[in-house]
Amino acid sequence: MTRLTVAQALVRFLAVQHSERDGVRHRLVEGCSGIFGHGNVAGVGQALLEDELAAVQAGRTPGLPYRHARNEQGMVHTAVGFARMRNRMSTLACTSSVGPGATNMVTGAALATVNRLPVLLLPGDTFATRAAGTVLQELELPAGPDVQVTDCFRPVSRFFDRVSRPEQLPSALLGAMRVLADPAETGAVTIALPQDVQAEAADWPEELFAPRTWHVPRPVPEPAALARALDVLRSARRPLVVSGGGTVYSEATEALRTFAEATGSPVAETQAGKGSLRHDHPASVGAIGATGTTAANALAAEADVVLGIGTRWQDFTTASRTVFAAPGVRFVNVNVAGSDAAKHSGVALLADARVALEALTEGLAGWRADPAWTERGTRLAAAWDRTVQASHELGHRPHPAQSEVIGAVEAWTGDRDVVVCAAGSMPGDLHRLWRTRDPKGYHVEYGFSCMGYEIAGGLGVALAAPDRRVVVMVGDGSYLMMPTEIATAVAEGVSMTVVLVQNHGYQSIGALSEAVGSQRFGTRFRYRGPGGRLDGDLLPVDLAANAASLGATVLRAGTLAEFTEALAVAGRTEGVVVVEVLTDPSVPAPDSGAWWDVPVAQVSALSSTIEAAHRYARAKPAQRHHLAPALPDTIGEPS
Repeated sequence: MTRLTVAQALVRFLAVQHSERDGVRHRLVEGCSGIFGHGNVAGVGQALLEDELAAVQAGRTPGLPYRHARNEQGMVHTAVGFARMRNRMSTLACTSSVGPGATNMVTGAALATVNRLPVLLLPGDTFATRAAGTVLQELELPAGPDVQVTDCFRPVSRFFDRVSRPEQLPSALLGAMRVLADPAETGAVTIALPQDVQAEAADWPEELFAPRTWHVPRPVPEPAALARALDVLRSARRPLVVSGGGTVYSEATEALRTFAEATGSPVAETQAGKGSLRHDHPASVGAIGATGTTAANALAAEADVVLGIGTRWQDFTTASRTVFAAPGVRFVNVNVAGSDAAKHSGVALLADARVALEALTEGLAGWRADPAWTERGTRLAAAWDRTVQASHELGHRPHPAQSEVIGAVEAWTGDRDVVVCAAGSMPGDLHRLWRTRDPKGYHVEYGFSCMGYEIAGGLGVALAAPDRRVVVMVGDGSYLMMPTEIATAVAEGVSMTVVLVQNHGYQSIGALSEAVGSQRFGTRFRYRGPGGRLDGDLLPVDLAANAASLGATVLRAGTLAEFTEALAVAGRTEGVVVVEVLTDPSVPAPDSGAWWDVPVAQVSALSSTIEAAHRYARAKPAQRHHLAPALPDTIGEPS
């Protein structure tokens, strides 16, 4: 037996956990980010310090290296970016104090769970013994004294436990690791740690600290389900593949390419699945849905069978269930999660994406889509590529359009560089206009679309892949939400380029506001004017100066030529470089015309809202619920 505090046992346990897939072993939890307070400084903080000092004395790397974050939500985003870049095989832990330190992590937890990405959260909690009475930052509910703010994590975590006694730690840790390593279950994993329990000593069996490997499975298709999927696919003349994040996470991109070439099936991509094929592959038709290309959406409107690979069919992917419009369209869904595989009344193929694609390719040997359909996909994609190139070369003056900024960054980056984004108008423009060259070269968080993710997530990407250049693209509104992790990146000696697009407001939500008749209300960064409204002059907010104050090297650009030169300088500069570029938000990017369901006020005194309600009423009937079974029910009546 070994006598350690609960926190010391936690750190020692995490240091020897591994994941494995295809014979390749990884550290499951590669480090811990934290901000210390009275809920964790004497427990987890002390344990991390002891681990670090022992490592320095022994001349080795700490078992659980510590990074000092600046914002609790930001450090969870960093862990998410790290886990996504590592294809969910490794992640980071995050420790916080009680109260606001803990609740600040709830948004990050929701983001991780929505995106099915593993993070380990270790929020501090109030006294399990209640010996000190009501403590600073404790939630008091007279009818439920056992309820604390950490209970907020329950609905946004895939696993939640509170360790109120040392004896509970082993089962909590083993349960947490199982979920972290399970691709069907993964997301935020939360272990709440009361501050007195963290510091409590106990005797631990040595077996708890033995190196442990969590094997990440590649579930194979059940034969009957595979046969059903093949029956539906063989009946198709106009098939369309929709590749989601599961394709990338399972490292199935080569299997997808082989499938597309063998069957002549065009391939469209979700936000998380972008990069599944190189943009210039003949089968690639680009982004699909509300932020899709004209090529992918035109094919989706006519496809008779849709094969979804690792997608959860979010409303942007389906254009709020309007993009798949062919009468009788049927779905085959490959996914490790049964809830996603069953969507759209599809034939569910519960399996790893790579294994399933290999089985489908073999089972469809000799079958191909209608050659005219395959050729049409290639032709439509080429036409969209010309549209993209034109949007990159508008020559708009004096400030460039956002599409020109994207084009300049794309031309500057190499095949293995990574572009990072999350919220605002930029993700939609990137989904349509960015031409991916590598499966890990596109990192846009569009499951939760959380403003403030970009810089913190970019830090996670840079930590996970230090051999790649990381380019964060962020609008001024999202930058204002969370620039703090610039300081963390500077402290860690991380190099990344942040392209800060200055357009004086929430341009994405402003456009949406205009579309629903709300006249861009509350979306511009302006002084309050003489009439009492926020319609005065632009606010003189200097975001570049803010970035410099956090330790970044700052470059400014007002024209496309200046921006191109600034990127060249950034490429020669170590550390965090922020390039602020002024853009003209009035120039829209090319659009596929797809719809997104955002309800409009049904009664209004505003003519703009009344007109928007009429447009909404005309669009709404195009929604389809895809309720018909993908295969006829041929099973006889039950006896």
